[in-house]
Amino acid sequence: MPENIIIPNPGRLNGLKDNISDGGSEGFHVLADFDGTLIKAFVNGKEVPSMLSVLRDEGYLTPDYPEKAKALFNKYHAIEIDPDIPKGEKKKAMLEWWTKHFELLIRSGLNKKDIEKAITSSRIQLREGTREFLAFLAERNIPLVVMSSSGLGGNAIQMFLEKEECFYQNIYIISNSFEWDEKGRAVALKEPIIHGMNKSETIVQGFPFFEKIKDKRNVLLIGDSLSDVGMIKGFEYDNLIKVGFLNSNTEEDLERYKEVFDIVIARDGDTSFVNNILKELF
Repeated sequence: MPENIIIPNPGRLNGLKDNISDGGSEGFHVLADFDGTLIKAFVNGKEVPSMLSVLRDEGYLTPDYPEKAKALFNKYHAIEIDPDIPKGEKKKAMLEWWTKHFELLIRSGLNKKDIEKAITSSRIQLREGTREFLAFLAERNIPLVVMSSSGLGGNAIQMFLEKEECFYQNIYIISNSFEWDEKGRAVALKEPIIHGMNKSETIVQGFPFFEKIKDKRNVLLIGDSLSDVGMIKGFEYDNLIKVGFLNSNTEEDLERYKEVFDIVIARDGDTSFVNNILKELF
């Protein structure tokens, strides 16, 4: 096994795999984050926190947008990653950050054309093995629910996957969503605002596709932050395998990831281990 793959409790994982395999692919679905999970966290040695960071750094909007967006990032990201700040305080700060940033995007003239340009950036790349992962799920008609707090919203995620020719009919996206005018300009953000700390409150029962997954009670959850495990809240599952991508700060965060996830993939690793598990299961 590669050294960047950590399994805190192999016996427990094997038991979950046996249970899920017995239930077959028809009783199974996948719940995944997007930024830093399905796409790489680092490209050519440089961190790519999100698709939104590409829009910010490559100058698609008004000249003052990058500076103002970075100021918001510097203020609020420090709160987001501070392990000593209480969760309630973090949630309040994340909502402030997302609200202010969406308002800034709208004032800065965000247009669908900007998103179309941003998703073609060489800095946004599927994680190695993700193309095979998506194809495997599609071939077996296993639902994949992508739950993302993306600052560019679900439109950008779908457009990127379409560009990569892997947006399949089994994929359902829960993310932020803009309202657009007739010229393709963003004019408002639809409620509720999804950010990194409130995914546990974004309950899947409220979405039309819930009927397609409600009886598929064996779940694979994949994310890159500790809060991503909240994506399962509100869903009554029988067996749950949690995979966490620990993209950076391995030494500092490994123990906490081991407490939360059944499989930890460190150092922005690829998806091949997950793909192998899927092949074992089905």
